[in-house]
Amino acid sequence: MRVLLLEHPRNIGEENINDIANAPLSSCLFTGYIAGVLKEQNHHVDIIEGYLERRSYEEIYQMIKEFKPKVLGIHMVYQWKADVELYQLLTQVKEEGLVSYITAYGYYPTFAYEEIFRECSILDTIILGEPEMTFLRLVEKLEKHNTHHQLKGIAYREATNKLHIQHTEAFEDLDSIPFPERTAASLSIGEVNIMGSRGCYGNCTFCYINAFVGSGCSKWRGRSPENIVAEIDEVIAKTGMRSFYFTDPNFFGPGKQGQERALKLASLLKPRNIQFGIEARVNDIHDTTIKALVEAGLKHILIGLESGKEESLKRLNKMTTVEENEKALKILRNNGIKPNVGFIMFEPDSTIEDLRINYDFLKRNEILNSLDITVNVLYHHQIILQGTKSYKELKQQGRLKLSSLSTYEGSADYKNPQVARFAVIMREITNCIFGCYKTLWCNDIYSAAGMKEKYDQVNRMLINVFEETLALLEKGSVIDESYKLNTIQASKEYIYSKLS
Repeated sequence: MRVLLLEHPRNIGEENINDIANAPLSSCLFTGYIAGVLKEQNHHVDIIEGYLERRSYEEIYQMIKEFKPKVLGIHMVYQWKADVELYQLLTQVKEEGLVSYITAYGYYPTFAYEEIFRECSILDTIILGEPEMTFLRLVEKLEKHNTHHQLKGIAYREATNKLHIQHTEAFEDLDSIPFPERTAASLSIGEVNIMGSRGCYGNCTFCYINAFVGSGCSKWRGRSPENIVAEIDEVIAKTGMRSFYFTDPNFFGPGKQGQERALKLASLLKPRNIQFGIEARVNDIHDTTIKALVEAGLKHILIGLESGKEESLKRLNKMTTVEENEKALKILRNNGIKPNVGFIMFEPDSTIEDLRINYDFLKRNEILNSLDITVNVLYHHQIILQGTKSYKELKQQGRLKLSSLSTYEGSADYKNPQVARFAVIMREITNCIFGCYKTLWCNDIYSAAGMKEKYDQVNRMLINVFEETLALLEKGSVIDESYKLNTIQASKEYIYSKLS
């Protein structure tokens, strides 16, 4: 069967430039894995890289017209806006008879299928959860019976217009899945994304990884080290590339077995002369394992600290402690790794005291020394997404406020109005910095001579704004509209003077 897979164009506006909510990194391989699974069964598959190749919808229309697929699959990603152009394209190709069947997959449609069907009635189905094996079964069913009825893992409209929803069990044996197809565009980012595991054994209130996976298997599933290395060897042989990034939400598996698996993988990677990055929970950072991984090529790591206060960690259900956060930072630095960190400075229930404790934690652990990290930790609000425990709890409490654009993302008013105003100040300033970063990258001058000094100056300014505003609030002063606007304007002017 002829199948065309689309990574649709995506455009993140300045307001949401640092809201990491459109899709977890692990989703970047969905399309490649679907293509790999289908090609193994001798289906004719192609991929349109509408996002990475910056394709227009007119170009995509012509590509669909030329390929003439039986099935069109779209990796649908949340964009903080109505996907009018995408839906218009899908309607056009279906009505013109260029495509017989259209399905969507990904994190966003798995949770927001009701609104997507409402806005894009031309869709035949939406795949729920991990997509590749369900996509294969869907193609096989269409090929034999020309129907998707009774297939697990999809949502669709019945003849009565009622939505039929049936989840499927998550796939357990990751070693049996063919390696993903990689396009030239997917390899153009400078490193190769690779999946070593799926799921997570944690259950943080702000995360929907496990809700996406579904039921029927362990929350965390890992590929064998041998299988991972076989894929790496294949990539090196085909492309010569030796820089990799593991898209796993949780690189390490749970407990002793997780550490032993990581050590085995490190021993296999060491002679291959590669470098790689990972993401991990702080309680999985152990000196022996990190040392082995560094010797095998580990260069980058993202760890989810999230807070410097015990009560906040409990509220977020991190199942970690402040002591473990600090221990993880020390181990990584002792092994030559500068950690990148996830940190939620502003929660809906944050108090002035919480902000002080968080700030003192960041200073005490020397996390505010580099602008690229400071800008992420001095402001990040808790993003509340459909499928998470926070979303459900806030909805039950009557505190959930939904975006006018989508039920997928919600928010909640801060209990403390002064914390709310403080958050607005920090959001506006940090978004300005990210906007400048984007321009510098696009103009290829991010690492130009003299830029480090400018970054350091902006870093000091950002810290000073946070310190001064926090001190005012601790004294009982009120952040009024005038203070807010003046602080934002003066900060932006300073940022532009240094980074424009």
